[in-house]
Amino acid sequence: MPSPLIRPLDLSDDATAAAVHRVGRDAYAVEAEIIGFDGIPALRESLAEMRAQELRWVGAVSESGELAGFLAWEEAPDGAIGIDRLCVAPAFLRRGVASLLLRHALAELFPGRTVEVTTGAANTPAVRLYEALGFTRGADFSPAPGLTMASFGRAPSGPV
Repeated sequence: MPSPLIRPLDLSDDATAAAVHRVGRDAYAVEAEIIGFDGIPALRESLAEMRAQELRWVGAVSESGELAGFLAWEEAPDGAIGIDRLCVAPAFLRRGVASLLLRHALAELFPGRTVEVTTGAANTPAVRLYEALGFTRGADFSPAPGLTMASFGRAPSGPV
């Protein structure tokens, strides 16, 4: 499979928003199974709620035009980046889509910026990805009974 193209996503476009919502739900269902917790807020988020998030979005689009995955983030007042979600459509898992999106974002969208992200501590593929791309694991925390989250940060000078 050729590498998907990375492009900004405009969630005011109905078809784009619907595709992002579908991929997000499918990806979070996979994560819920991996971490043994089905209370992930984005899993139950409506299309309208997702669109109302003050996030910026970029997607990986296959040669056929299918959304393979996306990354959404927000910028803190100090310029730090908080990755809100990094999702890959189940049909595209283990094909490097998450790595492609994250590498692109680090190099092209927010180079020289501090980046923070969290994931389920039991989500081994995500934990490995963040560690491989120079993120340092911070404290784990438990926002809900039965859920342990891992926090990661990446200094501006980390390797991409």
